[in-house]
Amino acid sequence: MHAADSHDLIRVHGARVNNLKDVSIELPKRRLTVFTGVSGSGKSSLVFGTIAAESQRLINETYSAFVQGFMPTQSRPEVDVLDGLTTAIIVDQQRMGGDPRSTVGTATDANAMLRILFSRLGKPHIGSAKAFSFNTASISGAGAVTMEKGGQTVKERRSFSIVGGMCPRCEGRGTVSDIDLAELYDQSRSINDGAITVPGYSGGGWNSRLYAESGFFDPDKPVKKFTKKELHDFLHRGPTRMKIAGINMTYEGLIPRIQKSMLSKERESLQPHIRAFVDRAVTFTTCPDCDGTRLSAGARSSKIKGISIADACEMQISDLAEWVRGLSEPSVAPLLAALSQTLDSFVEIGLGYLSLSRSSGTLSGGEAQRVKMIRHLGSSLTDVTYVFDEPTVGLHPHDIQRMNELLLRLRDKGNTVLVVEHKPEMIAIADHVVDLGPGAGSGGGAVCFEGTIDGLRGSDTVTGRHLDDRAALKKQTREAKGALEIRGASANNLRDVDVDLPLGVLVVVTGVAGSGKSSLIHSSMPKQDGVVSIDQSPIRGSRRSNPATYTGLLEPIRKAFAKANGVKPALFSANSEGACPTCNGAGVVYTDLAMMAGVATVCEECEGKRYQAEVLKYRFGGRDIAEVLAMPVDEAEAFFADGEAKLPAAHKVLARLSDVGLGYLSLGQPLTTLSGGERQRLKLATAMADDGGVYVLDEPTSGLHLADVEQLLGLLDRLVEAGKSVIVIEHHQAVMAHADWIVDLGPGAGHDGGRIVFEGTPAELVKKKSTLTGQHLARYVGA
Repeated sequence: MHAADSHDLIRVHGARVNNLKDVSIELPKRRLTVFTGVSGSGKSSLVFGTIAAESQRLINETYSAFVQGFMPTQSRPEVDVLDGLTTAIIVDQQRMGGDPRSTVGTATDANAMLRILFSRLGKPHIGSAKAFSFNTASISGAGAVTMEKGGQTVKERRSFSIVGGMCPRCEGRGTVSDIDLAELYDQSRSINDGAITVPGYSGGGWNSRLYAESGFFDPDKPVKKFTKKELHDFLHRGPTRMKIAGINMTYEGLIPRIQKSMLSKERESLQPHIRAFVDRAVTFTTCPDCDGTRLSAGARSSKIKGISIADACEMQISDLAEWVRGLSEPSVAPLLAALSQTLDSFVEIGLGYLSLSRSSGTLSGGEAQRVKMIRHLGSSLTDVTYVFDEPTVGLHPHDIQRMNELLLRLRDKGNTVLVVEHKPEMIAIADHVVDLGPGAGSGGGAVCFEGTIDGLRGSDTVTGRHLDDRAALKKQTREAKGALEIRGASANNLRDVDVDLPLGVLVVVTGVAGSGKSSLIHSSMPKQDGVVSIDQSPIRGSRRSNPATYTGLLEPIRKAFAKANGVKPALFSANSEGACPTCNGAGVVYTDLAMMAGVATVCEECEGKRYQAEVLKYRFGGRDIAEVLAMPVDEAEAFFADGEAKLPAAHKVLARLSDVGLGYLSLGQPLTTLSGGERQRLKLATAMADDGGVYVLDEPTSGLHLADVEQLLGLLDRLVEAGKSVIVIEHHQAVMAHADWIVDLGPGAGHDGGRIVFEGTPAELVKKKSTLTGQHLARYVGA
């Protein structure tokens, strides 16, 4: 055997990232390995945090120090030996940037190729590829330029112009925002009488004093009696320096001030009451000039065979691929071949129903992951490690087979494929299975089984026992207590859909990926009070955020500590007065080493506890604040239930966290270390506090182990029995079988979908087998 052929294993020894307990494992190369285990057992820590992270770090080190200075620095994972690594390509579920200018076309380079195509073949010819870009504005200028020529200073007149494709009205966004002035102020009142109704601008604070004492208008005169100039000063005046009560301040009109303080920020990062105000006060409408295409009139006028670039981007990708194939122009043959290959990859991966103009921020986690896969499908690279994070998320059972074929094709080209997955259909195609556990959090982090799928079935691990679990159809379905009416729904691909969603029961909305489920529920459901929506948007949080801060649990705990010890609540916040001065409450001290990986060392002053020593002297129920934050949810729930530490407000939040299966999380664990499934359930636990009558959940089983799905079904049942209505968008057959009512969309994706193909009970769906969902559900329940 040649020495070079002996490196057929990726060897990991002594991995201790997050909750891993000295894990040692050997993975075969050029095979498909699936990692299983309950949510929080350490799968992502082993695959992403150890193997993929070290591979990327080693590749980054091959660049010059200058280049490394521009790249994200990564520290070496906590592991003794990592041997036999190959280049890792990570295809994760991170949602694509929500920037309004980012579309499916710009994210996959398909737009770049289309722009070149239209700049070469479009009639009339309007300019270079920039003339078709909605991110490039048309600009021109002229003036005198001073330069040195032959030892003399010479002035010359120069002019320039760039023809861009950006619509000047909406600046390439496709929508224009309009502020409803009636939500900003009550025109029948005066400023002193509380005319301004914006949150934070009433009650005599500095914001209201700024307007009352500015001198630009009479604060005792009703706003409706303002002159034109006074109203302009009140709403639109530019920044003006002035003194109020002897303090230097900057006056600015109400509208620009609100735009800077509220509208320029990400909606998710706003406080709930401000978010509610923004939703009320700001309306986004399609740009009337470009009709939502984002492009200037010139870019829309240039056509190939009667189709403009705006028309091409609006087309369903499967139709666009056909149109591109019909173009035969030798001068751009290589471009047409590359564009066809990209568009065919979309169709092959099951995303043919998208259009290139679709905003990338509106893609689901599963769709975003598959869009990222596109650039790797036609790749000639071999001996690469592809790392996937639950590639079946958002996929109907019908589509999982196609995804399996793609992963096997990547493997058969000579690549190593590592997949973190829960679905039995995908675990079944593995060459090698690694099961982590046995529990989650501190109860996990060990390898419970390693071997073949048959060996896993025979093993006595949690995954092995639940691998062949099949939920039975409900014997008795609940009766509806009214209906939520949706009429004439036509968002995205929906075809004027009318549907009544029963209330007071568990409704599951299903259908193949791209059939219109999210459009029906998120875009078409009538806006009303009492609807709590838990979608798949990511949780925003820094390494200082943790479950206690995110759920609002820390607030009652801080107050209880303060009351018991007669001090201020701010002392018990690691982000406020109680923070350790050395590490500023982070628990670790970060040392930046420029292009080298930064070093994080545990703070010597507070030993990682994040608080000043004197704060830790204060106790509540016999524990200090650092000990409370180190507790797992289940332990904390018992601690705050009774005795001297009885705290009903905290116990209520902890009971909800335990209900959604997060009993193993410690209260102070940074949000950045949670897996996707854990974050979604954290959002669910937080949303359950809202006094809603209708709960809308978007694929709550994503990231859930087979054993945890049972617990989720119990939770959904408890919500319904408490008098709530639960509407779930879901592909998991166990949830479908458990439903009281199913709404199935289809029959296909994109323009082949958008219709209701079945409404009724799961038993009727299985009996009829008239839809793809019905056939798969019948096979699942063994009917």
